[in-house]
Amino acid sequence: MKQIVEEQRNKLHWAALLILMVIIPTIGGNILVILAVSLEKKLQYATNYFLMSLAVADLLVGLFVMPIALLTIMFEAMWPLPLVLCPAWLFLDVLFSTASIMHLCAISVDRYIAIKKPIQANQYNSRATAFIKITVVWLISIGIAIPVPIKGIQTDVDNPNNITCVLTKERFGNFMLFGSLAAFFIPLAIMIVTYFLTIRALQKKAYLVKNKPPQRLTWLTVSTVFQRDETPCSSPEKVAMLDSSRKDKTQPNSSDETLMRRMSAVGKKSVQTISNEQRASKVLGIVFFLFLLMWCPFFITNITLVLCDSCNETTLKMLLEIFVWIGYVSSGVNPLVYTLFNKTFRDAFGRYITCNYQATKSVKTLRKCSSKIYFRNPMAENSKFFTKHGIRNGINPAMYQSPMRLRNATIQSSSIILLDTLLLTENEGDKTEEQVSYV
Repeated sequence: MKQIVEEQRNKLHWAALLILMVIIPTIGGNILVILAVSLEKKLQYATNYFLMSLAVADLLVGLFVMPIALLTIMFEAMWPLPLVLCPAWLFLDVLFSTASIMHLCAISVDRYIAIKKPIQANQYNSRATAFIKITVVWLISIGIAIPVPIKGIQTDVDNPNNITCVLTKERFGNFMLFGSLAAFFIPLAIMIVTYFLTIRALQKKAYLVKNKPPQRLTWLTVSTVFQRDETPCSSPEKVAMLDSSRKDKTQPNSSDETLMRRMSAVGKKSVQTISNEQRASKVLGIVFFLFLLMWCPFFITNITLVLCDSCNETTLKMLLEIFVWIGYVSSGVNPLVYTLFNKTFRDAFGRYITCNYQATKSVKTLRKCSSKIYFRNPMAENSKFFTKHGIRNGINPAMYQSPMRLRNATIQSSSIILLDTLLLTENEGDKTEEQVSYV
């Protein structure tokens, strides 16, 4: 009798530990992310809705999946709830965990596209487009998880109430195999490829910035390197900006001096942009590493259980019970890694913890910032930015022309800027607030 009491006490201790260390932080952290994106005007742009949707998936894991999984541990794998809830819980478990993984994959792909093809990515980076992408992610997750409630759980005819609510090898062997491929290994392969392609693109961009013509800014490189094919006619075009060797030797007017000052800031700003993007890639690398660390053990064991007939099935099932909780921890880690590198998120979290839900007022709306961030490459905004605000900054409206057209174009005035992906600050005297999320 004393031994039974001791075992029950140990179970309660483990339950309390899981609640304090995993479930509560997962729920609290993801609620903070959802509140931040919902209440902070600075964060309400298309790409951040991906993070909010990821937080919703992770929050639902903490609310509906983890507590019931904890109950099954306390009742020694026996299902303590009504039988009809078993396949529903398994469906939600697969759905929300898969959705969390799919969001990480979609974020990785979205960031790579934004760096590789910034102009095209900006054209389709509206809120509506983000919602469409998010809907597709959820539909894919539902499609992967739907076989669970369709097949249902097989019960013991002699004792239908005494069941273990798990996916068995005999009934769900094919689902465990192909579901693991679709929910983990395929997204994993996509994340590996896009991550290294992102690093390569950033290295190429950093090389171009560091090796661009310095000093007098006689020439401005209109770079389309991240949109080009490997063809001779797609190399960057150099456009004459300020011809200091003009024959008339006229003194520069105030407009040209202003332009020169603006252009002298381009190099520093470009280097800062590259630095931000490289830091973002480091964060992406951290997320990628944690993704591997937390989900690989579960899915490898899951496939081993199906394919290895000679393996000890009892041992593999025990390992699955442990590894699935390591995967659940990922739902609590995601909001921390993705948001704590962002000052706006950190400030918002600090205020929400102290029950202050009033958003801070920014000097200027972020939509007018010179650097649109997050998965959106800052340089992608320049054509639209200068077209809209060029005259107010003392510059004629910027015109985007393709390098092929620029090849034969004649520069008529030194104050006309033809550029594709150059970054300038909106106002020399005022420090505009940058929208930075290092993901």
